[in-house]
Amino acid sequence: MSLADELQADLDLLGGGDDEQEEQEQQENVEDQDMNVEDQPSEENGMEGVEEEEEEEEEEEDERDRIEKIEMAGLDDVKKVSKLMQGKAMQEVLKKIAYYKLSSRDPAQLIGGPVEEDPEYRLIVQANSLTVDIDTEILAVHKFIRDHYNKKFPELESLVLNSLDYAHAVKVIGREMDITRVDLRPILPSATIMVVTVTGSTTIGRELTEREWAITEEACDLALELDEARRTIIEYVESRMSFIAPNLSLIVGSATAAKMLGAAGGLTALSKMPACNVQVLGAVKRAATGFSNVTAKRHTGYIYQSEVCTRAPVDLRMKIQRMAAAKCVLAARIDRGHASMDGSAGRKMREEIDHKIDKMQEAPPSKTIKALPAPDDAPKKRRGGRRARQQKEAYAVTELRQAQNRMSFGVAEDETVGSFGSTKGLGLIGQQTVIMFMNIFDSPSHINLNWFFCPSSLSPSSVKAPKYKSYGSSGTTSGLSSSLAFTPVQGIELVDPTAAAERIKKANDRYFGGGGFLKVGKKKEEEESKKE
Repeated sequence: MSLADELQADLDLLGGGDDEQEEQEQQENVEDQDMNVEDQPSEENGMEGVEEEEEEEEEEEDERDRIEKIEMAGLDDVKKVSKLMQGKAMQEVLKKIAYYKLSSRDPAQLIGGPVEEDPEYRLIVQANSLTVDIDTEILAVHKFIRDHYNKKFPELESLVLNSLDYAHAVKVIGREMDITRVDLRPILPSATIMVVTVTGSTTIGRELTEREWAITEEACDLALELDEARRTIIEYVESRMSFIAPNLSLIVGSATAAKMLGAAGGLTALSKMPACNVQVLGAVKRAATGFSNVTAKRHTGYIYQSEVCTRAPVDLRMKIQRMAAAKCVLAARIDRGHASMDGSAGRKMREEIDHKIDKMQEAPPSKTIKALPAPDDAPKKRRGGRRARQQKEAYAVTELRQAQNRMSFGVAEDETVGSFGSTKGLGLIGQQTVIMFMNIFDSPSHINLNWFFCPSSLSPSSVKAPKYKSYGSSGTTSGLSSSLAFTPVQGIELVDPTAAAERIKKANDRYFGGGGFLKVGKKKEEEESKKE
């Protein structure tokens, strides 16, 4: 309990029982309202948490700037800068922690009355508040060490940025001028050791005197002692979380629960905070100088660093942090009212969180494979007739187009030049030959010779014969007809009239060549003879 709380308690005692009872009723009403507030972070609560985090960052920046402006090179005693370690409060807390560590406490033992009345809980709250003061003291001692060791190695503070690592490195290097003789592997990474070694060989510093080194070494010991006290406090608080906040410890772990209680100022203060502020408790305010901020996550705190978030994929951690923060507030309210001291409520909440995390990581459901619809085999009305034939003929490929689409092997096709210099092939158009059709009748003896021009690639059977067109004399020509024929291929040709008849006779001279309608002819002759 702080000094302000003790003064307030004294004033309440002097004010009388009625005022105390009225204040207690008002506090209970406020607590009931807080318990009914939904824990999911709304937009207003989220903005409130961001503003509060920014205010804390500004306060820490101001504290760092104030310490950096203090000139400590002229001081010869580090105790003038840091008095916390030798203070009465720190010594009493460390003694009580050592006492309670030796005494065993039954986990089933319940805390009677408000949790704030338990003496060990008071010690935990007081120890948590001291951890914040220890961090500030370490910063001041770090500034003291830098101001005094700059005479020896001024470049070291820009190479080793962490306060405790710097104190360790200064204590190990000491007054040694040759850095290569110093083993820095237990305290610094390999890359930093290489840079420190190279820079130390070309440093502009001088060797410290015995007096100057004694002052610097004392400051290094004090910084390491403060760090040891902080670790002792944190370990003790973690070991007592099962008594103070069992449900909260089961959700985020004892270590994270202890840090959250220390940052919030106790279990009661944590239970009254909205979830959006709980998730930023312990947020990293400032990155180390010289390092990139690309990988730094804003608005993340102790919950983000706990096991419940780190075991999940990176893209789900922010969502899990918000979900866990809401459960932490509920667990803190349960622990504050001493309900479910066996941790069953916290265990149930943790199972819900784990179930939701597993659900988030499940693969999306596969698409349902649907069968194709049954084909419609109903009889369809297919229209035909004259109209359908005319429509088909209108869109049919003509013989001229078919000839254009065909080419003779090894023969170049003719081309036509269109607009804008474009050319188009003619295919077999123009490559024509003469085909002769012959109609032969036995009785009466009559021969029709028909010639027409068609593409050479088309068979005569596939081309319809045109109407009678003769370029030469037929087999039955008069003596006045000429034996000259004018053709578009050869021009004037001399036609042998008997050659055509011989070819026709040779073509018809087959097994059934002499067949004819003999019965029809006999019947006709008999009828004529009867008439006579």
